[in-house]
Amino acid sequence: MAKPGDGGMPEQADSWKWPEEKWRPIVERVRAGRSLKPDAWPGGARCAVALSFDSDHETQTLRWGQSSPGKLSQGEFGSRVGVPRILALLGKYDAKATFFVPAVVAMLHPDEQRRVVAEGHEIGIHSWIHELNSTLPPDDERDLQMRAADKLEEISGQRPVGIRTPSWDFSQHTLSITREMGLIYDSSLMADDDPYEILENGEPTGVVELPVEWIRDDAPYWAMDRFGGARPYTPPSGVLEIFMREFDGAYEDGGLFLLTMHPHFIGHRSRLQVLEELIQYMQGHAGVWFGTHADVARHCREQAGM
Repeated sequence: MAKPGDGGMPEQADSWKWPEEKWRPIVERVRAGRSLKPDAWPGGARCAVALSFDSDHETQTLRWGQSSPGKLSQGEFGSRVGVPRILALLGKYDAKATFFVPAVVAMLHPDEQRRVVAEGHEIGIHSWIHELNSTLPPDDERDLQMRAADKLEEISGQRPVGIRTPSWDFSQHTLSITREMGLIYDSSLMADDDPYEILENGEPTGVVELPVEWIRDDAPYWAMDRFGGARPYTPPSGVLEIFMREFDGAYEDGGLFLLTMHPHFIGHRSRLQVLEELIQYMQGHAGVWFGTHADVARHCREQAGM
């Protein structure tokens, strides 16, 4: 079996032998329900923009049980340089955003989280140490997700109302844990461009999904594995064009443009220019509303009568 991140092809399972009674419950466990795309966004806006930053920092190394100071320093850049640059840029354009933070990162950089909240942004759950939650026993996944929420509240003073799982990893138990915690949204799944209600075993859950997509994520374009074959290959201008086209589609549809970024990638000089030019471009359109993920989820719930 291929290891995570090694770029290899996993061995084929014997799923071609499965009867319908086996594969259908797997498919139906977590599905997209009704669309929660509202008729209008706050203030009569035509399009919503939800900017998000996954502040993984040092946990990108710690998650694998590694201790390389070189690799850890790449994550440290996210806190030392990336987040301050991002916050300054967001303040310049009065754009609110959501920061998804592993609990270990919050413990390493508590002042960063307090500043994020103080400047009007949202803190969301993003694991304990960026663990692969789908590989954990259910009790361990539940414990870590709940402890992460408690730690974020303790440090930031803001109780999280939403979650983004690390690497958008989703187990058969994640949704049940999220519901038990009373969270109002998840942002880890990919069944639509616009918000929808998640179903569990065919039943509505009341949990709003704010869908992600690798196309709208900076990591696939700029991540690098120094011991693997992956190398950044897309220039900033190319990434800017992709993000602009994704926004254009959301604007045309009157929908949601949700973008995922990482401070240790987007925080570099040439890449932060992409974000600034993108914000300028979006704010140059009439009727564009910038909200946190919590803002978006609450508006969708209200409009749907949830």
